[in-house]
Order: sequence, then C-alpha cells, then structure tokens
Amino acid sequence: MAVQKSKVSRARRGARRAHNALKKEALSLDPVTGEKHLRHHMTKDGFFKGRKILDIKTKDDPTEDSPS
Repeated sequence: MAVQKSKVSRARRGARRAHNALKKEALSLDPVTGEKHLRHHMTKDGFFKGRKILDIKTKDDPTEDSPS
C-alpha cells in the first residue's frame, strides 16, 4: 500500500488538480444546414463537411414499406 512521505499542502494538491476540470464540448456549425454538431462527427441530418453522407430516415417521412 502506498504511503505518502510527507503531507501534501493545499497549494500543491490544487496545482495537481488544475487540469481535472470538465471542458466544454467543441461544437461546429455545418455550412449547409447551419446545424451545430460535435467536431469530426456528422449532423443528425446526415451531413458532414457540407456534404450529405448518410440518408437518415425520420418518423415524419412516409416510407414505401408502410402499408397504405
């Protein structure tokens, strides 16, 4: 078991914990849709770097599979 050699002062303890704070998420703005998204991730609409890369189905869109 690790045992400290001497007491760590409040200043030293605080200096060690200086980088433990939570950081804000880095958000980007899509040039086409104007939607905010995480860096290096696509938007909820399927856009990445202004291009449509994935066709996302939503509940509002009627699909051909639905019996009507």
